[in-house]
This record gives sequence, structure tokens and C-alpha cells, in this order.
Amino acid sequence: MTGVLYGVGVGPGAPDLITLRAARLIAGAGVIAYPTLAGAASFARAIAADLIAPAAREIVMDVPMSVERAPAQAAYDAGAAEIAAALDAGQDVVCLCEGDPFFYGSFMYLFARLSGRYRVEVVPGVTSITACAARAGKPLVARNERLTVLPGPLPQDELRARIDGAESVVIMKVGRHLPKIRAVIADLGLTEMAVYVERATLPDEVVLPLADAPERAPYFSMILLTKGADPWL
Repeated sequence: MTGVLYGVGVGPGAPDLITLRAARLIAGAGVIAYPTLAGAASFARAIAADLIAPAAREIVMDVPMSVERAPAQAAYDAGAAEIAAALDAGQDVVCLCEGDPFFYGSFMYLFARLSGRYRVEVVPGVTSITACAARAGKPLVARNERLTVLPGPLPQDELRARIDGAESVVIMKVGRHLPKIRAVIADLGLTEMAVYVERATLPDEVVLPLADAPERAPYFSMILLTKGADPWL
């Protein structure tokens, strides 16, 4: 019998936002897998650190920071091979993923490589979008409202067109793209409707009107934008 691969969402950052199911699986895991970015410490592991058993074996997938896709794909290939070896030995593997595994989650790359050969179960987690909305006190959609989720690296013209045609907007992966995003929102006359959130649920969390946001933003930052009257009133 081969083992089971669990893709476990650990939420946006605060350890007490890990679900009960995820906590149970992490605490009982003999093998834990997670990605790191360019040799840095794993954020996903940091969230779940207090739950990981001291004797657990850890599979670390170091993903290079590069605009080229090939180095990252090679890292996931290597990680998938190591996970597959554990599964073939009958060991269950719990793979940690920030937020939710299937919402911009790194786990989907492992799922694509392994789900055809092994039993894979996905445990959903609290997404960064819902965490940021909660911390900002900003409901996003109600009734027939539409929510548009946009990645910050989009080209400026495309970003403008998509924001202009949307109702409620979430812009993720802000980071170094903040000046471009801020300029687009200002040009559309929507700055007063936008909220900036940085490191939601963590001790160094920042929640500000976009007009008051810092000049530089970390990767884990987001802009929430709702147009017109509050739809829940």
C-alpha cells in the first residue's frame, strides 16, 4: 500500500487560523514537505512550526527566485520525486501550503505531478483574501456582486482595463508593483475606495487607506477596492 499525500492549507499567517483538520494531520505526520523561496526560511513551516513533531522527516523544496519557469519546475520535479519515494514506502506525506492549496498555492504544482499516481487529499485553508477583508473590516461582495482577483504583476494597461470593468477588486502580490498599481487606481479616481493590507493576521500587520500606504510593500501585501455604495446596506 502506498501512502497518502495531503496538501494542507495553513492559512494566512496566524497559527490559530490553521483549521482543526490541518492541525491534526500536521501533528500526526511522519513526513512533512514544504517549499522555500531561494533558500529563505519557509513561511508555511513557520506558521505550523509548533505542530510539527520533533521526529518528523522534512522534505524541503528550494524554489529559485527567477522569472524563468524552468528552474522552479525543476525544483518541483525534484520535490515530487522525493515525496513519491516516501509514498511508495507506505508513508503518508503532509505538504504545507500558505493560505489555501488551490488558491495561488504552490501545492498545485505537486498535485499536477503526483495526483495521477497516488491518492491525494486537499485540506482547504483560510485564504489571504478573506483574512485581509476581515482585518480591514471591509466586506467584499454581497448578493449578485462580482469579485475580481488580479495579480499585481499584470501590465499597467491590462490592470487598468480590468479594474475599470470590475465591481469589487482584490489585487494580490503587490510588492514592488505598488507604485504602478497605485498610479492606475489614482488615474481611475478610486484611491479613496481602496485599502492597503500588509502581513494580515501577523504581529507586524499593517492596514491603511491606500493613500496612506508606504512607498515600498512586501510580497505579502494586498489592495482591496470596492466601488460605489456599500452593497450590504
